[in-house]
Amino acid sequence: MPLIDKHKCFGGWQLRHTHTSTKCQSEMTFSVYLPPQAESEEVPVVYWLSGLTCNDQNFVNKAGAQRAASQLGLALVAPDTSPRGEDVPDRDQFDLGQGASFYVNATQDPWETHYQMYDYIVQDLPGVVASEYQQSMDFDREAIAGHSMGGHGALVIGLGEPQRYCAVSAFSPVCAPTQVPWGQQAFPLYLGDDQTTWAEYDACELIRTAPDVAELPPIRVEQGLDDNFLEEQLRPDLLEQVANDTGADVQINRRAGYDHSYFFIASFIDEQLTFLRGEIDRSTEA
Repeated sequence: MPLIDKHKCFGGWQLRHTHTSTKCQSEMTFSVYLPPQAESEEVPVVYWLSGLTCNDQNFVNKAGAQRAASQLGLALVAPDTSPRGEDVPDRDQFDLGQGASFYVNATQDPWETHYQMYDYIVQDLPGVVASEYQQSMDFDREAIAGHSMGGHGALVIGLGEPQRYCAVSAFSPVCAPTQVPWGQQAFPLYLGDDQTTWAEYDACELIRTAPDVAELPPIRVEQGLDDNFLEEQLRPDLLEQVANDTGADVQINRRAGYDHSYFFIASFIDEQLTFLRGEIDRSTEA
């Protein structure tokens, strides 16, 4: 697994790797931040899923997360947002194709061969990371986070694998993709016209149909009130409603004046990582 970048950062190391993904059948890139504590013990892991048009570097370079991760003793793993390459299907628009996987396992031609991002995040990526960092990370203490499309991915994967992740953090997530234009555009292409198959990639539906909401991981959402996608695409009100109806542990923090950008993420990433570390520790103690 080639190492393509390495920098000392807040006493730890910011690294970048490329590898061949079995699930996506393509070359994939991901970034890792190892805090200084990882030199002497296995540290918990937080996976970060980025949004439309992004790759593994946006979070690494813009969020300013390494300082808090260093203090909290958290490893950060940031994968790319989709498979890439000349043989990977694409569309000439920002919200479909490469950079816009929506973290689903596609079932429709021509997407199904490469766009297996749910399984990539849950199965392929952790296995590859463990092969390199088994002595540095504790893969029994994991949490997942993300932004926008990646916030949707974090919610869906965290809710879909409740025994796997201790907590979920999401900035400006697409909360109900089956009910908003982004999901209604992408899901028929990736998943087909049978809308019953869409529900497994909709956080609101996953909470609504959960056998026992007490088994779901706690969720913390940050949402800027000056986000230009808020009313049409994100709809945290729908997530809040289903949480109120079911008793699911969902906290939504609405932040006046903040937009959809990484300036917003950088402003609250310390609080979110502190939340994730606290929930990881509580889960471990339980």
